[in-house]
Amino acid sequence: MTERNLNNLIIEVLENQGAIAVGFSTTETLAGGPPSVELTYVMPTARSAISFALPLDRDKIISFLKREDRLEHDRDNIRTNILISGIAFEVSNFLTRIGHKSIPVAVNAEYRTDTPRGAYDELPPISHRYLAVRSGVGHFGLSGNVIRKKEGAAIILGSIITEAELEPTGPLPPEDNYCDECRLCFSVCASGMMDNSEKTTVTLGGIDFTYSNSKRKTHMRCDYVCGGFTGLSKSGKWSTWSPGRLPIPEKDEEFMPALAKAVPKVLKRPHAGGGFHHFLYPGYRVVQTCGQCQIICVADKDERKRRVKMIREGGVVVQNSDGSLEFVDPGEAEKRLAAMNPETRGLYEIERRKNQ
Repeated sequence: MTERNLNNLIIEVLENQGAIAVGFSTTETLAGGPPSVELTYVMPTARSAISFALPLDRDKIISFLKREDRLEHDRDNIRTNILISGIAFEVSNFLTRIGHKSIPVAVNAEYRTDTPRGAYDELPPISHRYLAVRSGVGHFGLSGNVIRKKEGAAIILGSIITEAELEPTGPLPPEDNYCDECRLCFSVCASGMMDNSEKTTVTLGGIDFTYSNSKRKTHMRCDYVCGGFTGLSKSGKWSTWSPGRLPIPEKDEEFMPALAKAVPKVLKRPHAGGGFHHFLYPGYRVVQTCGQCQIICVADKDERKRRVKMIREGGVVVQNSDGSLEFVDPGEAEKRLAAMNPETRGLYEIERRKNQ
């Protein structure tokens, strides 16, 4: 079977499983990149990588942003991640059975162990994002999320590493990238993950890709906020779906101690439902409370603004004694917190915020 025919077969298999885009990269087209594009780290005999994407449900995203429903988007996100990992496994197994040894890459929660802090550095064996932009599955947005004209950034990426010699596909034309650096993604990130002044450029096979500089930012910023430990914005006027009001550190080195203090508090809060188990936080079911930089990003700038407005005018969330979450205005939230006994209130905040 020729390279082109094998490419077409793989595309057919993946599209039959719901993939909205498929791309191919090789050790040559990824040359010069960072360690996270070294295919031989995953498979010493690797020659190529397959990248593909599935979309998240738009209606569930809107309900999430309108502060109407968290669980449906939470479940859709988790199931899409699981589905992609499963598809990667099936396609990998299929290719191996027809003579091309392949290995699937888990969508998430798979990290290198040969780093200073091992899995706690949260460095993946292979970067799904780099494979995706190099092979034409999507563009980099300023946020570092991979974006597509139709779905925006609301996609989940999958990857397969293979010995097969596949014909590489090129990046999408730069002029088709809708990202206009509006920085609205920055405005809805309570964790401060993205750098507003510097950019990162990575070179893959002689082609440069640029996005916001997050190289020096610990992934624990996202863990702390997107994982639901805390979520109140610095303004105090809006929050994620997390009822936590624990302080968000300014310095990266402060996030590990902050998480260590937060975990016991979160474990004592009533669970709001949904979520998934992550091996780095045993005993805690991680819930989807944010991801806002991803789900506000669409090609239509007016729609982007509308989604940001939903967040900014949606109020702040409080948790009721039965575990349910409710968005109210900041003043009402403060009254409800004040009405809690000190022990219960201590599960949500460490100190009163002076700007509220």
